[in-house]
Amino acid sequence: MPSKYPEDTRILIEEGLRRYFPETRYPEEIYEAMRYSLFSGGKRFRAVLVVEAAKVFGHDPGFVLPTACAAEYIHTYSLIHDDLPAIDNDDLRRGKPTCHTVYGEDIAILAGDALYSEAFRLISGMQMADDPGIIVRVINELATASGVAGMVGGQVVDIKSEGVDIDDKTLDFIHEKKTGELIKASVRAGAILAGATGAELNLLTDYAKYLGLAFQITDDILDEVGDTAVLGKTVGSDKRQEKATYPKVHGLEVAKEMAKAMTDNAKNALRALSGDGSVLADLADFVYERNY
Repeated sequence: MPSKYPEDTRILIEEGLRRYFPETRYPEEIYEAMRYSLFSGGKRFRAVLVVEAAKVFGHDPGFVLPTACAAEYIHTYSLIHDDLPAIDNDDLRRGKPTCHTVYGEDIAILAGDALYSEAFRLISGMQMADDPGIIVRVINELATASGVAGMVGGQVVDIKSEGVDIDDKTLDFIHEKKTGELIKASVRAGAILAGATGAELNLLTDYAKYLGLAFQITDDILDEVGDTAVLGKTVGSDKRQEKATYPKVHGLEVAKEMAKAMTDNAKNALRALSGDGSVLADLADFVYERNY
């Protein structure tokens, strides 16, 4: 990981994922498929955001670990389903064959379903809070972000926009929902668990909104100019499927300028925080500078 990435937090999350992963039972194959995708590597970016948002307010990172791991479960579920032949039809993820390539489409669909439900079981069963209502708020944040008002809605418009000329508003909708909502919910969940005030939560929401856009714009750019061996997924798949992307709509150079502007906006949103938002600012720089 680049120096700006909080490697200690990522390692903590890896340990949490192994600790909380359900005990293998019959039928063993579904656990194998879940484990295959969950432990295939990755930056654990959304889980890191949960922890680092909580740390802004002085909370011990272990306190929010169940929710951080749940965010990673949800993200992994979304990747399994995104890769399916009916959606993006990708055979490579994180440098390894995708879940459906190894276990078949049927088991891959069910592995994604299982990880999604396990995420909420993990929060409801393991996440501690002084007020049970806080747990309900966190579950609501993540459920909303991953449902029809978030990832699912964005994915539907993304699919329907393939091969079609779309306007800026539609492009922003796709990526704010498909990618941005879970990033935003991860930040907000960590802050809510840590007792952030309404004003502080608003600042972090602004940060996360711009961060999500920076992440997706950079992702779109990397699909055009990145290296498959470095990215761990096939480069150029967006163009082959005629996906709606920022480089396609705005051009590559303008897209790069937009990514930089969103990164700066994200960092500026942190300036009024009373706590230390330096790691969150570093994460914004990481998103902009990454090459994988």
